[in-house]
Amino acid sequence: MFGVTCAVAASSEECLDFLKENTADIFLLDINLGNESGFALCKRLRETYDTPILFISARQSDDDVLVALNIGGDDYIKKPYTLSVLLAKVKVQLKRLEAVKQAGTAVNKASEENFTIYPATMSCTVEGKTVSLKSKEFALLSCLYAHKNTIVTKEKLFDEVWGDSFYSDSTLNVHIRRLREKLESDPNEPKYIKTVWGTGYILETGE
Repeated sequence: MFGVTCAVAASSEECLDFLKENTADIFLLDINLGNESGFALCKRLRETYDTPILFISARQSDDDVLVALNIGGDDYIKKPYTLSVLLAKVKVQLKRLEAVKQAGTAVNKASEENFTIYPATMSCTVEGKTVSLKSKEFALLSCLYAHKNTIVTKEKLFDEVWGDSFYSDSTLNVHIRRLREKLESDPNEPKYIKTVWGTGYILETGE
């Protein structure tokens, strides 16, 4: 239906058993599962998969959203929601994955002397160190790189990376922190991804 094929698992064990013989392009997780929380399942999935994970929950607190993002979730959709909104978010993720698959390898890379990104493998090289990124992290880095050495507003990042602007600053802050922890030698004194207070961020590549 809607051009998307779905499989349903009622518990974390059913999910993991399914993945032993099948693959998935995206995971939709509820927080309240029968045998364990969706948070716990997310952590188990992240041990093996970089597949996008979208949390769907009636729990509304910012604390739950931050936990979901901090343990590897790519998005958090609060109930109630419309099917059209959910489908749009899923298709944004799937379209982004398809674009990565078609990007090619070294031929389609964007390169700098000390900073190189590779769309086909969702990775980058920073000062000789290769770093693997999750899908949302790479999408965020790619957006910053496309506008390197210029300020990218929060609104533009929300629009290009998440597909809309219905997110809090905390969502963006979590993902920026993840990138800094992977790319910067000192995340507290970033060399590449710098904050422009009240406006957005800038990726300085030294070009």
